[in-house]
Amino acid sequence: MRSIDLTGFGSTALVDAIARSMAGLPATPGALGVGVSGGADSAMLAVHCTLFARAHAIPLHFFHVHHGLQCVADQWQAHVHDLAWRLDVPCHSIMAQVDVSQGDGMESAARDARYDAFSQLAQLTGVKHIFLAHHRNDQAETVLLRLLRGAGPGGLAAMAPYSNRGGLSYLRPWLDVGRASILMQAKLFFELSGWQAVVDPSNADDRYTRAALRTRLTPELDARWPGWQGNLVRHARLSGEAQQILDEVAAADFALLEPAADRRSFSLAAWRRLSPPRQALVLRYWLALCAQRMPTDARLQDLMRQMRGLHALGHDRQMQVRHGTTTIRCRLGRVML
Repeated sequence: MRSIDLTGFGSTALVDAIARSMAGLPATPGALGVGVSGGADSAMLAVHCTLFARAHAIPLHFFHVHHGLQCVADQWQAHVHDLAWRLDVPCHSIMAQVDVSQGDGMESAARDARYDAFSQLAQLTGVKHIFLAHHRNDQAETVLLRLLRGAGPGGLAAMAPYSNRGGLSYLRPWLDVGRASILMQAKLFFELSGWQAVVDPSNADDRYTRAALRTRLTPELDARWPGWQGNLVRHARLSGEAQQILDEVAAADFALLEPAADRRSFSLAAWRRLSPPRQALVLRYWLALCAQRMPTDARLQDLMRQMRGLHALGHDRQMQVRHGTTTIRCRLGRVML
C-alpha cells in the first residue's frame, strides 16, 4: 500500500476544533496520542490530528486497544496499523483485559479496560494527552441514557471536553460536531486513499443499551424533534456549569466539617448543621474525594437517616454502613471511612 498524500484533504472546521481543544492546555505537550479503533469517527480524528500535528511539529502516536470481543478484532488491529503506516505515524496496540465480574455490564467493563490500556500505552510512549473521537451524537445519547438512569447534574453533564483520569488528560474536541460531518470526511478519505473504516456490528446490536437507544429510540426522536441532539448537548454544558457551582459549595461546606488531614473523616455535629440538601451534597463530595463510587439516592438517604439518628457525640457505635469495599462508621463524633 502506498503512503497517503493529505495535501488539500481535511475539514478546516474539524482541524480548528482540535486547535481550540489544544488551546485549553497549560502548555504545548511533548507528544499527543489518539485512540483509534478503526471506525469512521476515530479514524477521521486520527487523520485530522495528523494534519494538526504536522502543522505544529508535535509528535503524534496512534493507540489501538484490542478488546478481543469480536472475531474480526485481529483484522481491525492490522487495519489501524495499516492506516498509521500510510500516514507515517507510529501506532501502538495492546490487548485489553475486560473484567465483567463487577456487575456493571459489558459496555462498562470494556470502557474501563480501554482506559487501563490507554494508561499503559501512554507510559510506554511518554504521552500525557490523548484525543478521543466522541461527537455530538455520542454526547446526546449519553445525556439521554443518564437521564433515564436518574442521574443528577454531574451525570447529566455527560462527557467533558477535557478530563483527567489516572494522571492522563483526555481531550474530546468534537463534542459539538455532528457525526454526519465526520462520515462525509470518511467518504472523501476513502475516495482519496482506498482505506475504508471498519464497522463494529455491536453498534447496531440492541442487546447493548446504547445500541438499543440508537436503533430504536433515536429514529423516533429524529423524526419528531430534529433538534434534540443539539438541545441535549446544550443541556450537558449547562449541567456541567451547575455541577461546578455545586462542587464549589460542597468544597466550602466540607472545609467547615473539621475534616481530618487525610480527608477520610469529619465532624458529625458540624454536618448536622447543614440543610438536608447540602448534607447530601457534601457526602457525595466527600466520597468522591476519597475515590469511592457514588451511592444510589436510596442508599445515600439511608446513610443520612442513620447519621441523623446517632447520638450527637457519636457514642452510638452501632452504625456500620457497607459502601463498596469500605465501611462508613461513626466514632466519638467523627464520621469516617
